[in-house]
Amino acid sequence: MKIAASAYQLDFLPDWDAYAAKITAWVRDAASEGADLLVFPEYGAMELASLGGAAVAADLEAALHEVMRHGPAVEALHCALAAQFGVHILGASGPAQADYAARPVNRAVLYGPNGVIGHQDKQIMTRFEREDWDIAPGQGLRVFETPLGCLGVVICYDSEFPLLARALVEAGAEILLAPSCTEALAGYTRVKVGAMARALENQCVCVHAPTVGPAEWCPAVDTNAGAAAIYGPPDLGFPSDGILAQTALDTPGWVYADVSLDAIAHVRRAGAVLNHAHWGEQEMRIAQPVQRVKSA
Repeated sequence: MKIAASAYQLDFLPDWDAYAAKITAWVRDAASEGADLLVFPEYGAMELASLGGAAVAADLEAALHEVMRHGPAVEALHCALAAQFGVHILGASGPAQADYAARPVNRAVLYGPNGVIGHQDKQIMTRFEREDWDIAPGQGLRVFETPLGCLGVVICYDSEFPLLARALVEAGAEILLAPSCTEALAGYTRVKVGAMARALENQCVCVHAPTVGPAEWCPAVDTNAGAAAIYGPPDLGFPSDGILAQTALDTPGWVYADVSLDAIAHVRRAGAVLNHAHWGEQEMRIAQPVQRVKSA
């Protein structure tokens, strides 16, 4: 299959038609390159806050509710595009009202040619989400069985916690999708290092799709740094640096890589190292208390 990861810049949009035209153009461009799976970033949906006007977009709470107001239309648009172009799309995440939380969660929805496949809510909140924005943590992990393979989603900060990804891999995930939204190079680097580590230790492919560029009109996403990339384990059948493809830093656009499930299975079976198979050995190694050794 061919995977497309987006480095996506948020725009202040005049109306719904402008948003629909933008998303349609992005999907059409990726489909024209032969992409089968398209990955948009975390909080890419926040550009919909601009449809409420500048004052709404500039207010953290009002922006959440303006984006959620467009949820049904966003779903209908992505379903139509996935069907029209015969692709799978991880839509840009955004606030959604979950039945288990009083506050909005951060939700990414996976679409296929036949409609909505499912969604993944972000599990672990950053300090900004906890302390300033009051975004609720998600409950439960999901793997999505698709004709392209078994997919798991680790949204931004979630990619920095190995046990989340490992639970998805043990449930069958072969490809991890890591949409992100980070304001500084340091934040982008944390997600990049996390995504690459998840690809290494699980001997799988991890797709990193960030927001890029300024969006001063919305304080939740006012500055964005990153590069889109597709990572694999630096081992048999994959690049020695683990990077299958990557955009230039802070440059909007798609990056593409051809990914083979057979290659993932092969490296897990016959790689120079077998991190995926040897994961369980950690448990026996830490069963005994760690000894503290003092210098003389």
